[in-house]
Amino acid sequence: MSDLNKLTIAEARDLLRAGDVTSVALTEACLEAIDGAGKLNAFVHHTPDLALERAKAADDRLKSGDAPAMCGIPVGIKDLFCTQGVDSQAASRILEGFRPEYESTVSAQLRDAGAVMLGKLNMDEFAMGSSNETSVYGNVVNPWKVDARDLTPGGSSGGSAAAVAADLCLAATGTDTGGSIRQPAAFTGTVGIKPTYGRCSRWGIVAFASSLDQAGPMTKTVRDAAIMLEAMCGHDPKDSTSADLTVPDFEAMLTGDIRGQKIGIPREYRMEGMPAEIEKLWAQGAEMLRDAGAEIVDISLPHTKYALPTYYVIAPAEASSNLARYDGVRYGHRAKLAQGDGITQMYEKTRAEGFGAEVQRRVMIGAYVLSAGFYDAYYNRARKVRTLIKRDFEAAFATGIDAILTPATPSAAFGLGEMAEADPVQMYLNDVFTVTVNLAGLPGISVPAGLDAQGLPLGLQLIGRPWEEGALLKTAHVLEAAAGFVSKPEKWW
Repeated sequence: MSDLNKLTIAEARDLLRAGDVTSVALTEACLEAIDGAGKLNAFVHHTPDLALERAKAADDRLKSGDAPAMCGIPVGIKDLFCTQGVDSQAASRILEGFRPEYESTVSAQLRDAGAVMLGKLNMDEFAMGSSNETSVYGNVVNPWKVDARDLTPGGSSGGSAAAVAADLCLAATGTDTGGSIRQPAAFTGTVGIKPTYGRCSRWGIVAFASSLDQAGPMTKTVRDAAIMLEAMCGHDPKDSTSADLTVPDFEAMLTGDIRGQKIGIPREYRMEGMPAEIEKLWAQGAEMLRDAGAEIVDISLPHTKYALPTYYVIAPAEASSNLARYDGVRYGHRAKLAQGDGITQMYEKTRAEGFGAEVQRRVMIGAYVLSAGFYDAYYNRARKVRTLIKRDFEAAFATGIDAILTPATPSAAFGLGEMAEADPVQMYLNDVFTVTVNLAGLPGISVPAGLDAQGLPLGLQLIGRPWEEGALLKTAHVLEAAAGFVSKPEKWW
């Protein structure tokens, strides 16, 4: 079989179990695709020998009949996940040469389920960014192209999104702190789900903002997201925020029947200046769900307008605290010191050299809002507004709403270099539809639903009740089928 790397997880699983294909053949096809896709800059640490070793072990496991759904499936791992013996840099110079002696819980669960790690994927430095332009490895390029312009794949999980869209792997892990799975999924025509906060363990994932970070899968289809998410979930005593809940069979919940469901359309998400094609796609999405038997209901989430400023106080505050540990003492980059320099100079020079401009900006913002004179005015107030945003969602769900439909992003993918340095605040506005989900700890999924006038993918977001990823995936599966999105980027790389 040719083009094995273009298979979905579900297709590959069925072929593997039937003995029609081997994990080694699947892995070799992906490794060949990765070798030919250097222009995308998606993979930054290659592990071909380890991948083939795990693929052979997966084939032995398949022959023995002990084959979970992810067994033998080649995947990419975002560079934010610590992987034993493999560079784990969070795309930052300050973690140069860091090879953990342990495995993150999520990547360990995928490994134990038989998944094959192909390598580590590019990302925004410490997951801080919406365009994958803050990486020490250089930017990722979106496989989708218009007029020879290089486009962003989104961020921070841009390498994961680009790799899945370009068929370099069958799926990838991502993390989502304010939209870092859903926004790049929308920009690349792929599926990305952020589970409920606490559904996936954060242990072994390099921390950005601990009360917001959550891991999730980035895949080619909703069915694949259901399969991979089940393998990634589970209680972990090493993470104090990990929920001790049974993980359901998410794939079995994709029944295709959403008759009687109530889908909320929040009026506050109709932003001033929203492009007409985003408005049109949103209306079409609501119509698709109505045609499938759901009831469409207008709802209000009144504190939505405060979500972005709230997020950009809380996330930098937590980041400045989390990143204080990177000082050049125990691991990673250490600056060369001049004669007479002391410990303070070592800290200052190391952090100045090790952190990129966007990370420095957020650390400084975070230190400012946590400082003695401004803690109450900024950080404490943001925490209170976060509670109000969470209550908005609780009130909506209390009326019987099953899911909420919104756009995933305010536009299609934009050109690399168009926003990053010119106006950081403009870049932050890319998160306008996604940050509320993280602030409230809810599950959210981006589903590719159409193309814009330039032929670039656009996504719709569904937001679900806490801990009800299965119901959310079921609705997303119906939306995916109705939208019928099958477009792929034309290969130029």
